[in-house]
Amino acid sequence: MFTLALLWLCWCVLHSLLITGRLNAWINKKGGLLQGSYRIGYILFSIISLIPVLWYQYALPQKLLFSWQGWWRLPQFLLLLYALVLFWYGKKNYDMNYFLGLTQWRQYRRGKAPRRLPFRCSGVLQYVRHPWYSGGIALLWALGPITDAGLLGKFILSIYLIIGTLLEEHKLKHELGEEYRRYCRQVPMLIPWKGKVVFKG
Repeated sequence: MFTLALLWLCWCVLHSLLITGRLNAWINKKGGLLQGSYRIGYILFSIISLIPVLWYQYALPQKLLFSWQGWWRLPQFLLLLYALVLFWYGKKNYDMNYFLGLTQWRQYRRGKAPRRLPFRCSGVLQYVRHPWYSGGIALLWALGPITDAGLLGKFILSIYLIIGTLLEEHKLKHELGEEYRRYCRQVPMLIPWKGKVVFKG
C-alpha cells in the first residue's frame, strides 16, 4: 500500500506543478510553440502518466470493504446524477476547445496572440464555482465497489481535487482580481448549498 500511496502522491504533485501560476506565467512569457502546444501536451501527459498508476492499483490483491447494494444504490444513483448534472452544465459554461488546448494551438498556427477567456457567472456557475471539481469528487466515491486499495486512491484523489480547487482559486483571483473575489464571497466553492445566486459584480 505504501508504493500505491507514493505513486498517487507523485502523480498528484506532478500534475499540480505542471499547471502552477508561476509556470503558466513563464510559458506565457516565452510564447510561441511552447505556449501554443502546452495545454494539449499537459492533458496528454496527465492521461498517459495516470495509466501505470491505475494498472498498479488494480493489479494488487484487493479486500472488499463496501459494495453499493440494496438501498445503498439510491445514494449511489444520486451521486452519479449529481456528477452528471454538474459535468453537463459545466460543459455548457466552459469553452471545451480552450480547455483541451485546441484554441491555443490554432491561435499559434495562425500567428495570433493568445486570448484570455472573460469571466462570467451564468448557468451552473451561479450555484457552485467549480462544478467539475465538485462533480469529480461525487463521481469518485459513487464508482464502486470500494476496496482497501481503491479507498486509498479515492481518499488521496479527493484531497487532491480539493487542493486543486484552492490552487485554481488562487490563480483566478490573481488573474481576474476583485471581481472574482466578490464572486467567491457570494457563490459556494464546491457544495451548491445556497441554491441559485444572482452574482452582483
